Amino acid sequence: MPTIYPFTAIVGQERMKRALILNAVDPRIGGVLIRGERGTAKSTAARALAALLPKVRAVRGCRFGCDPDQPASWCTECREKAASGEPLPVEEKPIPFVNLPVSATEDRVVGTLDIEQAIQKGERHFEPGVLAAANRGLLYIDEVNLLDDHVVDVLLDSAAMGMNIVEREGISFAHPARFILVGTMNPEEGDLRPQLLDRFALSVDITGIRDARERVTIIEHNLAFEADAEAFRRTWLPHEEKLSRIIAQARTMVDDVKYTRRDLLAIAALTASLNVDGHRADLVILKAARAHAAFEGRASITDRDIALAAELALPHRIKRGPFQQAEITPEQLQERIENLAGSSSEGEPSERQENPEPEEEAVKKK
Repeated sequence: MPTIYPFTAIVGQERMKRALILNAVDPRIGGVLIRGERGTAKSTAARALAALLPKVRAVRGCRFGCDPDQPASWCTECREKAASGEPLPVEEKPIPFVNLPVSATEDRVVGTLDIEQAIQKGERHFEPGVLAAANRGLLYIDEVNLLDDHVVDVLLDSAAMGMNIVEREGISFAHPARFILVGTMNPEEGDLRPQLLDRFALSVDITGIRDARERVTIIEHNLAFEADAEAFRRTWLPHEEKLSRIIAQARTMVDDVKYTRRDLLAIAALTASLNVDGHRADLVILKAARAHAAFEGRASITDRDIALAAELALPHRIKRGPFQQAEITPEQLQERIENLAGSSSEGEPSERQENPEPEEEAVKKK
């Protein structure tokens, strides 16, 4: 198996790394779309994140990697085994990384039921697809804008439901489909339809690094990796293990991260002021803010968590007319959030709020 370039060795691109880490902490956020020019470490970061994540407990022999601690999400096969009293042994397995080709069809994605075998022999036979392979792992789609819109719809529906249900001729099969969805694209080759764009929880627009010193660091890192990939990996292993431990700990506490009504009002006021359609953005910001607080080991969210989450959740949802500014800058967004957070709390009962920490990126190059 080829050595994967370390996640912590990626230079710059802090927003992209933060968006990936937040989805690793809480896959329920709903994935991330990375838009940028060629050669900006988009695919490298996705593969590196999957290699970084801690192993998961799974039912041994299950084709879908069912979580033994979550019987409500078991596949049809595990449910039937449990109902018959058959034991479900447990094993630890690495996070799967699945690369979806642009030419993938719907059957290749969701899987297929063998109707002929069901009719002739009365046996249900399900051939797993990409969603089964990606369960509890990372599903990577390069050039997602070139994928058939219907296939993208199916992927996003399954990601939102956490289950894949296939029904043919009165026969059905269900299995869990919870995964970190990472899509990358080059805007020069066409964009996604607005309806599909909104379905990605977070979005990051990245460009090549302009700082000469950082570009030199990128060159040095890549030359070292090409010369001896294993030695380079060992050099960064302590940083990788530390980040992996932090993510694992954040996963255990994210559901306990608290928020106040003032926080909800600040989020709602922000999305309303930017004329964001629907309510998906509000929920995404809250989930991402809680994930960021958990990543930093805090028990409640702050204005800074909301700001960093909104920076990732809103850019692809802001309406843009022909004479409007192309995009809102992070600085403008930060200022707006702080103003709305203060004004939205007027008239509300006073509630405890932790002091925001100084502005810094969630992941820094060690």
